Amino acid sequence: MGKRKGMTYLRSGVVGLEGLSSWGQFLYWVKKTIKDHPEVKTEIGLYASVIRIAPNLGIALSTDGVGTKLLVAELMKKYDTIGIDCIAMNVNDIICVGARPVAMLDYIALQDATQPYLAEVGKGLYAGAVESRISIPGGEIAQLREMIKGIEEGKGFDLAGCAVGLVDPNKLIVGEGIKEGDPIIGLASSGLHSNGYTLARKVLLGNFKINQRIKELGRTVGEELLEPTRIYVRPAMAMLDQKIKVKAFLHITGDGFRNLRRVRSKVGFLLDNLPEPPPVFKLIQKVGRVSNEEMANTFNMGIGFCVVVSEKDAAKVLKVCKRHKVPAQVIGRAVKDAEKKIIIPSMQVVGKADKFYPI
Repeated sequence: MGKRKGMTYLRSGVVGLEGLSSWGQFLYWVKKTIKDHPEVKTEIGLYASVIRIAPNLGIALSTDGVGTKLLVAELMKKYDTIGIDCIAMNVNDIICVGARPVAMLDYIALQDATQPYLAEVGKGLYAGAVESRISIPGGEIAQLREMIKGIEEGKGFDLAGCAVGLVDPNKLIVGEGIKEGDPIIGLASSGLHSNGYTLARKVLLGNFKINQRIKELGRTVGEELLEPTRIYVRPAMAMLDQKIKVKAFLHITGDGFRNLRRVRSKVGFLLDNLPEPPPVFKLIQKVGRVSNEEMANTFNMGIGFCVVVSEKDAAKVLKVCKRHKVPAQVIGRAVKDAEKKIIIPSMQVVGKADKFYPI
């Protein structure tokens, strides 16, 4: 018998956007809207868009959703934390350009507006807003019975948001001025966060029951999958308030550490001091026979946010993280590299423009 192939994101049903011709055509039309608008101060591909509205004032905009983590909430019949995920995925992007988040609008599309889970979703949105120090001044609910499907009839819904922040457009943090040897500090994730869930669900729920307690995890599969995304607003803003010269803030989401390529400087990163990944990542890799490169392409591997500074400022960043009770450590350094490759020796992979490859 041949060796059973390991699970990949593609086999789980997700196709990368980079290889789709329609995606390139979509971006063509979107980018045309920016051409004659000099008030737009950031290019597509950074974490947030910044629009100058006054000489020293800009608004930062970012939008994101929770994805198929919502299906886990439905299976668990537990909806009071996914609002945290929605807030986190948006505000963690906003801060990457140096903006201070101020508000988020939510959008909920659902099958049946009479379902009682909306109150629980609201609890999570409130908790995330308090942690981020933002308001939710409005939003939209749409009942789309013919479009939205869940696991159970009537229970399906989607949750997304659009966050707004304020920033001086003359002081944007966009990954400029990074030099060879600059340390990169990794802030721990709380787990999977809200990315890679199609693959994670296929592997874990294909081999375990949702309420099955797993020794390696110390809790049930469902509890692990519903762990809320960590919000990094408070430590990031504390760094800026202390006038630490941050060269890059980087939210590690889909594409894993390839997010480190989202800087303007022509540098790559050597991540030669990564901490041991949390048990959930090891479990997914073992049970799903997932390759190192596929893990690196899909998951945050235990690091949810990164900060690039000069060597002299690394200790200051670590001190801020400790004060805010976010585990952090220097995980590597910048290297001269026009191709902006991401090298992870412990996983024997290298990240390029399209994906991670074996070294």
